[in-house]
Formats: sequence, structure tokens, C-alpha cells
Amino acid sequence: MSNYETKEHDVVVIGAGGAGLRAAIEAASKGLSVGLVCKSLLGKAHTVMAEGGIAAAMATVDSRDGWQTHFRDTMIGGKYLNNWRMAQIHAMEAPECVIELERWGAVFDRTDDGKILQRAFGGHTYKRLVHVGDRTGLELIRTLQDKGVHSGIDVYMECTISRLLKDDDDKIAGAFGYFREDGRYILFRTKAIVLATGGVGRSFPVTSNSWEYTADGSSLAYASGADLIDMEFVQFHPTGMVWPPGVRGLLVTEAVRGEGGRLTNKNGERFMWKYLPEALKDDYAADVKEADAWVHDTLSGKLKTDYRRPPELSTRDNVARAIYTEVTQGRGSEHDGVYLDISYQPSSRVKKKLPSMYHQFKDLADVDITRGPMEVGPTMHYMMGGIRVDADTAETKVKGLFAAGECAGGMHGANRLGGNSLSDLIVFGRRSGRGAAAYASNLTSLPKISESEIKEAIEELEAPLTRTEGLNPYQLQQRMHEITSTCFGIFRQEADLKKGLDLMEDLKEQIKTVRCSGGKLYNPAWHLCRDLKNLAIAAEAIGRSALSRKESRGAHSRLDFPDTDEDQGHENTSIKKDGDRMQVSKTPLPEMPAELKDLLKKKEATHA
Repeated sequence: MSNYETKEHDVVVIGAGGAGLRAAIEAASKGLSVGLVCKSLLGKAHTVMAEGGIAAAMATVDSRDGWQTHFRDTMIGGKYLNNWRMAQIHAMEAPECVIELERWGAVFDRTDDGKILQRAFGGHTYKRLVHVGDRTGLELIRTLQDKGVHSGIDVYMECTISRLLKDDDDKIAGAFGYFREDGRYILFRTKAIVLATGGVGRSFPVTSNSWEYTADGSSLAYASGADLIDMEFVQFHPTGMVWPPGVRGLLVTEAVRGEGGRLTNKNGERFMWKYLPEALKDDYAADVKEADAWVHDTLSGKLKTDYRRPPELSTRDNVARAIYTEVTQGRGSEHDGVYLDISYQPSSRVKKKLPSMYHQFKDLADVDITRGPMEVGPTMHYMMGGIRVDADTAETKVKGLFAAGECAGGMHGANRLGGNSLSDLIVFGRRSGRGAAAYASNLTSLPKISESEIKEAIEELEAPLTRTEGLNPYQLQQRMHEITSTCFGIFRQEADLKKGLDLMEDLKEQIKTVRCSGGKLYNPAWHLCRDLKNLAIAAEAIGRSALSRKESRGAHSRLDFPDTDEDQGHENTSIKKDGDRMQVSKTPLPEMPAELKDLLKKKEATHA
């Protein structure tokens, strides 16, 4: 009798956030058997922490908006390194996906005449973010969870996948993992797998990401032969909590700035004007008077405006670098951040528009944001890079393996605009589910799995429990955090990157002999032993990709190469497994059609 349980499905989706749920719903709608594996409890995925809104050119607040403008904003924000086809699909299909959510029961904030309300966000030309106060991710998950449960999906909660399995023809055949509660092993036999596991935030010490974000999807795909792209582009959200220490890095939503929040340093100076890129200065208010006029327009209920945006609504990479610079040059707040203030607005409005932020600061920092400023600073927030996928089907180069959401690369280029993450989840969650279902439907039977591979997977998981020598996983995690924060952070240079990569080589060897005490029952140290392997792959990929890109672009800032190099704007950084080595190469961007190039040349795009 085997010491693992076996389940069979046509499609297995790994990850139950917005992308995973939407993929599972789509695959189930094609009449296939679908298994949904979630590391946490259903409904507790990191997506619930997304607060600001879903970016979609609904044009309910500003009729000038359209998919063309959204596409243009996304490409400009990504410094033109985006997969143009993914950006186009995203901009065109996001409104349809929002309406779909509403049809399934999502309750979005409304205008006075009953239309879906939209708010401003950094880098977006018009008010574009569909929202539910500052709890949009929670509403998204609530809606998809309810729809998923009624779609007949089988859900496997608190289950972690440690390895993907392939058959003799090198196509996906299954996934092996364990239940986190007691370490029971489980084998999923399947025709197709969708990876929707989120990002890599736990490879950094200060992050807004939840505990699940341990690079599972990108590492599983890499180990199976898929390519990773653009791993140098790590988004540091400009506003995370900085005090008290126990909540350092917890996200402070961009919605605060979208509703008129002002950034100041310890001298009371609104510093963002100093950091606006010269090429984009015309998009932003030139002085305090003009910026305040925009805020007054928002507060008075006028839903259209010809005012330029306040400088606080610059793109996230730019604001994060600005805050970091203010702090390092001695103009930071008491706890090495800056101040974000919305207390000048009516208390009732702040509590209505930003209820989560009000309670978060009141409960965790004893700060009333209706009476005074918040202290904020950069926090590792999002990974633009990830698994290379086909834009239309979301399939990787491994047959039967698909990916969507944050673990997939290409959509956001060098920098993601706020709000594009949630629309990315629903647009490409749907696409990946559809692609996986089509692939699975063409197979007449489940691919075969070698018993020796399963035995190897079990031995790998149990090795830390049987070793008598080696460091404990928490020591190794601390060493990794020291490397990523000091060598692979907001500002980079060659000497630091090379030093970090040398240290990573030593760390990888130590991870091979990591050990922990106790058994598999309720043992978080045992879980971390597995996580470390995945986190190390992500950290090394970030370092090697950053070293190879000798320019500054988007979220990637090189102190030794401060300028943007036009020649490097036509290629992605590609990572693939070559035996025990990580191979780095450059691959050309897909050629963009002439009609889309013309759109990028226009200041404002109109409806089709």
C-alpha cells in the first residue's frame, strides 16, 4: 500500500487567489473535472490584501477613457518592455471581466446615478479603478469563491505542492505535495496544470506579501523546464507601514494617494515634484495650487477634471525611489520613512473611502489617520517578472503547464501600474483556464507517472527531518534576507550584485543540508525547509537578471548605469535551468503591430 493519497482531475489549478479561482471556474465551465489546490484556507489568499481597485477602462466616470488609453498607460508604465499582446488583451478584456464579476454578485461602489464608481491611481490617465472602498481584493475573492464552489470544483485546502511531474514525452502528468496540517502526502494525476501561486515577496525581509508568497510557482516551473523572464524587475510599493516594527512592510494602499493623500518629508516639504521624470512632467500638476485644485475637484464630487494629476500619483517605482532618497539623505520621518497625510479631509469621508486604512493604523499603530499623518516607506510588493507564457493561451513552453497572475511574467514589463494586478488576475485567470481546458480536452487519457519520481519527491521532503547536521531554516532565511536587502534592493550596482550572487552560491549549498527537529505534524520549520529552496531560486534569478541588465529602467535602478539604454529596451532577460546552473540570456521582444505603435505616439487615445 502506497504512503500517499491519489486524486485524478482533468485540470489541476495550484493557487486559489484571484487568478487561480478564475482559472478553475473557466476550466470547470467546459465540463472538465477540476481540482483547486490552496496553500491556505479557501478565501484567505493574498488577493484579499489588494485594496485600491481593479483597473478597467469602463469609462463610467470619465467618458474619454477606453482600452487604447489603458493599453498606452500600461506600456508607458512598463517602459515598453511589456509583452504588447498581453497588454492589449488585458486592456480590451478587463471591462468585460468586471461586468462578469458584477453579474456573479460583486457589489462595487457606485456614482450618484448608479454607475460603477472609479478612482484615480498612479500612472493612469483617467479615473479607472473600480473599487469597494479599500477592500476590493476581499470582494473579488468573495465573489469568485462563491462562484467557484457552485461550479463543482474540488478544493484541497492547506495543501502545498513540492514538485511537478512529467511523463516520458516531457509533458505534464501530475503534481506531488502534502497537507500542511500533518504532512500527509498527496499525488494529483492530471492532464494540465495552471500555476497561480503569486509572487516571491518572502525572499525579502520587508514585504507587503503574505506568508504564502514563497516563489512556489516560478520555482516549480523553472525546475520543470519553463523559462522565467524579467526577474530583475521587483516592485517596491512606496507606501508600507514603518512603525511599529511588528507590522513593518504592511501595505498602505495607493488609494490613500488616489483620494488626495500628500507625501511630505520631515521638513514639511512635498518632495515629489523634485522626482518627476522630465518627459512626464506635463502630466502632473506644476505646483501646490494646481495639485490642490485636483483634490478640490475630487472632494466636491465633480467626476471629470482637466487638472493634471498631483505628483504623489507618479508611478510606484518613481515614488519608491523618491522616498528612499529622502530618507537616505536625512529628510525622513522619525522611524525612517516619510509622512503620508490625508487628515486635512473631512473625517467622515476618510472613514468611508479608506475604512481598512483607518482601522489598520488605529489598531496596529495607535494612529488616527483622520487627525494626523501616517509614516510610510518602501516595501517589496510585486514581481513583474515570472514564468514566460503565451499571451493568448497562458501556456508555458512545457506542454500542459499554464500560468497566470503574479507568477507569470510579461504583462507588466519593467513596472506595474497600481490596479493592473487585479485586472490581470481575472483576465489571464480566465485565459489560462480556457487554455488548460482546451489542452486537456485533446488528451484521451491521463499521462503516466514514474513511481521512482514519487519516491524521490518523498525522500526530498523528509530529508530535513532525518539529518543530524546542518543549519536550521530560520538561520538560512535570515541570511537570505541580508543578501536580498543589501545586494538586490531598490538601488543596485555591479559590486553588490556580484557579492550577493557569491553569497547565494554558499547559501544554496547550506540549504541542501538544512535540518529541523520534530515531526511533520504542525511543524512550520519543516515547511520553511521546502520554501527555502524555492526562495533561493527566485533570489538568484533576481540577482543574475539584475546584473545582466546594465541600465536603469522602471523598477530596476543601477547606480552604475543610471540612464536608460534604448538598445536594451527591445529585449527581455530570460532565465532557464541548465543542469545545476542558472542560465541567463536575452530574448527579443515580440514585434508590435503598426496600429498599436501609432497608439503609443498619441497623447490621448479614443474609443474604438
